[in-house]
Amino acid sequence: MRIMALDIGQARIGIAVSDPGERVASPVCVLPAAEVLGNAKPFRRVLEDWEPELLLCGLPRSLSGEEGPQAARVREAAKRIARACDLPLEFADERLSSQEAKRSLREKGLSERDMRGKIDMIAASLFLQAWLDARRTGER
Repeated sequence: MRIMALDIGQARIGIAVSDPGERVASPVCVLPAAEVLGNAKPFRRVLEDWEPELLLCGLPRSLSGEEGPQAARVREAAKRIARACDLPLEFADERLSSQEAKRSLREKGLSERDMRGKIDMIAASLFLQAWLDARRTGER
């Protein structure tokens, strides 16, 4: 089953997908949040290209694991997207995924400016990979 991960931000949404065997997560693209939330053609094209069977959305939590106002906003956006796509929805803890994505891109020599369009899709692939690994080892 192919899983599509969404890192939902206010301005952009990072997209990553798993392979059909659910072993490897790969970053795909970053789209403007309005296009994804509005089920616009660019997002529909990504759905057609990858044919996911499940949406996995990153849920921002505090370091103590609590959900705040941002998590509530992400939950609502994720539900809207899942309904529009007619796909089942699950959530994954995305704590520190953006910081890890920045660190990874910095190690590759990218400047802050060059990173801007990549962080969200890298973050989505990071929490998708962690979710896949936990699922495979029975930790979920």
